[in-house]
Amino acid sequence: MSVRRSGLQKEVLSLYRRALRIPRTKPPHTRAKWDLMLRYKFHKQAATATAREVNIIEFLLRTGRREVSTYEDKSVTDCWVSEDMRAWGEQRTKTN
Repeated sequence: MSVRRSGLQKEVLSLYRRALRIPRTKPPHTRAKWDLMLRYKFHKQAATATAREVNIIEFLLRTGRREVSTYEDKSVTDCWVSEDMRAWGEQRTKTN
């Protein structure tokens, strides 16, 4: 049985998949940081809006697309990971 998703949900999932492909294009020693940073950002942004706040979701999609486009650039090779991101990542791995 397949789940029916709205157009907005499909756009969000598409952007998320696109973002999760980014670490594969980066130098091997930075891939874990990229993965953590991108997952953390999506997790935190998802918490800022409910499913009914369409305007906020559309705004987050627009800004997210711009960020992902920037991260996809070949000249961007590394990213910064904060202590909050590291703590979130450690907590996430403990629960999984």
